[in-house]
Amino acid sequence: MSRLAGRTALVTGGASGFGAGIVRKFVAEGATVLIADLDLNGAEALASALGSGAAAFAVDVADGASVAALAALLQRTSQVPDILVNNAGIGHAPQPLAELSEDAFDRLFAVNAKSVYLTARNFVPLMRARGRGAILNIASTAGISPRPGLTWYNASKGWMITATRSMAVELAPFGIRVNALNPVAGETPLLATFMGGDTPENRARFLATIPLGRFSTPDDIGNAACFLCSDEAALITGVALEVDGGRCI
Repeated sequence: MSRLAGRTALVTGGASGFGAGIVRKFVAEGATVLIADLDLNGAEALASALGSGAAAFAVDVADGASVAALAALLQRTSQVPDILVNNAGIGHAPQPLAELSEDAFDRLFAVNAKSVYLTARNFVPLMRARGRGAILNIASTAGISPRPGLTWYNASKGWMITATRSMAVELAPFGIRVNALNPVAGETPLLATFMGGDTPENRARFLATIPLGRFSTPDDIGNAACFLCSDEAALITGVALEVDGGRCI
C-alpha cells in the first residue's frame, strides 16, 4: 500500500464526507496528507486518528487571504504539496432557480468555483517550479446530468469540469496533470440537503436513478482519487471521471 509514498497531498474540506475518504485512502497509500478545512476541530480529530501521516490546518477556501496564508505557511514549513485535491464544496436545497437568495448564490460560487481559482493561484506556481504536480477537482454528476431544482449547484459543478479541462491543457507543458471526479449523490453530510430531506421516500427516488442501486461512499471517492493522483494515471489529464453507479449513462 504505497502508491503515493513520498508524496505530500493537500485536501481541502478534508475533515468529513468525501474529503475524509480521500484523506484516509491517501494516508493508507503512504502519502503525507494536509487536511485543510474550515472545521479545524474536525480536521484535528481526523489527523489525530490517522497518526503521523496527517496534519490539520484551518482554511476558508473562499477567502483569498486565508488560502494565501496557508500556502505561505506550507512553504515556510517545507510542506508544499505534490498533490492538490479541491474537495471543499457546498450545496443548496432543491428549489426553483429564481428563489435562491443572492447571498446564497454568491457563497455557493465562492466555495465551489472561486476556491479552485484561489488554490491554483497560490499552489500552481509552486508546482511549476518543481516541474510536476497533480490536481484533482471534486465535481459532480450534477455538472453533466443536472437534477431539477438544483440549477445553481449544477452550474457550479459544470464550471468546475470546464475549468479542469482548461487547466489540464494549460498546465500540461509544466508536468502538472489536472483531473476531476464526478461523484453521484453520496453518503455524506450533504446528502440530506440535495434530497430536500433524508426520508425513505427521497432516498428511494434518488436511488431509482442509479443503475447499481446505491449511493456513492467516501471510500469509493477515495479509491478513484488515489488512482488519478498516482503514477498509474501518468498519461491521464483533463478527465472528468464519473463515480456514479451508472447514473450518467
